[in-house]
Amino acid sequence: MNRTRHAIKTGINRGWTEFMLSLKSPQDQGFYLFTSLAALGYLWINRNNQIEDTGLFLPSFAMPSILGALIAFGLVIGPGYSLAMEREDGTLLRAKAVPHGLTGYVTGQVFLHSASTIPSIAVILVPGLFLFDGLMQNGVSGWGRVVLMILLGLLATLPIGIILGSVVPGVQKMGTWGLLPVMILSGVSGIFFPIQGLWTWVQWVAQAFPIYWLGIGMRSAFLPEAAATLEIGGSWRSTETLLVLAAWAIAGMVLAPRVLRRMAQRQSGSQVEAARDQATQWVR
Repeated sequence: MNRTRHAIKTGINRGWTEFMLSLKSPQDQGFYLFTSLAALGYLWINRNNQIEDTGLFLPSFAMPSILGALIAFGLVIGPGYSLAMEREDGTLLRAKAVPHGLTGYVTGQVFLHSASTIPSIAVILVPGLFLFDGLMQNGVSGWGRVVLMILLGLLATLPIGIILGSVVPGVQKMGTWGLLPVMILSGVSGIFFPIQGLWTWVQWVAQAFPIYWLGIGMRSAFLPEAAATLEIGGSWRSTETLLVLAAWAIAGMVLAPRVLRRMAQRQSGSQVEAARDQATQWVR
């Protein structure tokens, strides 16, 4: 028990250190700036566009949806890339060689990518509150629901990133296995426009994944009750949102440790060396 507690504490310290380093990294700062400018630029260009006959302007509808998509994107792609990369450079192999090292490693990854959602959200939400009127229309209760959605989003999507990073053949394949599917799902999950405008079968596919439910959950937190007419069934479907995200969270917490453990058991020095050689050839 003491060793496990020590491994978790070590993992948290490592995650905190990596998070602070990321805040000082020009590459990460550039990413935050790019996402902020891209999202705010899109909303600003469309700031006078109304959503049907609701009286809502597009920034009010799209901002909470974008925040939900950012949570899903960061907590799937971030851990997926990290795990795939650290499988190849031997970091995971070294962690496995230490007693309870895998526990500390996973703890660090969870802490790092959970903490990284804060600046990802802040760089868009904070300027948006000054640029666009009427974004948060539910006061304190709305902010409470935002926190709940962030926590549920973390639990529902981060295990997917861990599973993805465990099964993807290599970091070069993450674009095809992870980035592309997440971008497609974001596009059909009602992030930038009401989902009813899509084919029925596409709506069903979108509703099978957490991105749609994070989006509707965020919209229910920010928008007035009257805006629910834009949703499927004319309702925020709060109960369904909680159940679907909870189901993804439970499934992820059951599957992710098993998939990660099986992958770690197969990890060997020869595999790391082969991955390095392949990465070198790919760079060339």
